[in-house]
Amino acid sequence: MIAFLQNLHPVIQALLATCFTWAMTALGAATVFAARDVSKRVLDTTLGFAGGVMIAASYWSLLAPAIEMSEGGNLPAWLPPAVGFLIGAAFLRSIDRVLPHLHLGFPIEEAEGIKTSWRRSTLLILAITLHNIPEGLAVGVAFGAVAAGFPTATLPAAIALAIGIGIQNFPEGLAVSLPLRREGLSRRRSFWYGQLSGLVEPIAGVIGAAAVILARPILPYALAFAAGAMIFVVVEELVPESQRGGNTDLATMGAIIGFVVMMMLDVTFG
Repeated sequence: MIAFLQNLHPVIQALLATCFTWAMTALGAATVFAARDVSKRVLDTTLGFAGGVMIAASYWSLLAPAIEMSEGGNLPAWLPPAVGFLIGAAFLRSIDRVLPHLHLGFPIEEAEGIKTSWRRSTLLILAITLHNIPEGLAVGVAFGAVAAGFPTATLPAAIALAIGIGIQNFPEGLAVSLPLRREGLSRRRSFWYGQLSGLVEPIAGVIGAAAVILARPILPYALAFAAGAMIFVVVEELVPESQRGGNTDLATMGAIIGFVVMMMLDVTFG
């Protein structure tokens, strides 16, 4: 796989990697054809797992390289990562305030963003789509960093990040398609909208890779930006959703396992 990807343009690498993460979302959404439902315990555990993966990826694959790239420059090594991290979180917060969406397990009265008459199912889809944006950006920026020639940014590390994001996308696809089925949609439509929520990842991945290739000096900021956006999603969405059903211990252990899985991937391949 590595030899094949090395011969491709970094933007194409990012596109293929995020198509993989999108496919994993679709695979998770496809469980709607095989399962009538999934218990709340399983769903909360998988949401916790997804959060753990994203936290680990934010540090090992994004923030740590951003700090190393900032060393030896004119600015303090902590400044570019800190600025990028804060801007990334602020960016997601601004979208969160505008885009109508509803977190899993929340009543329609607690929908966020601009008030709308959209159906509950539409709001659920938009919630998952919202937190797929930073995931796609993270993968794209990682592959763009490899092209920029920084020694701390390697192709195996970028691949490890894509694999980790893909693994946690499986429960995310499941987490949107099965609730849509409970809302009364057909299995086919539940799958279609479930996988559609991951379509934003290839788009964000290509944008992220192209941005850092065209503007190499912004790379530490871009890596930290993606990290800040992902941490915002974890704290604002995944943690509350996984803990709301009363399965706090299971959700927490899911997060711990997800963190360790992503750490192992990054250390092994990075």
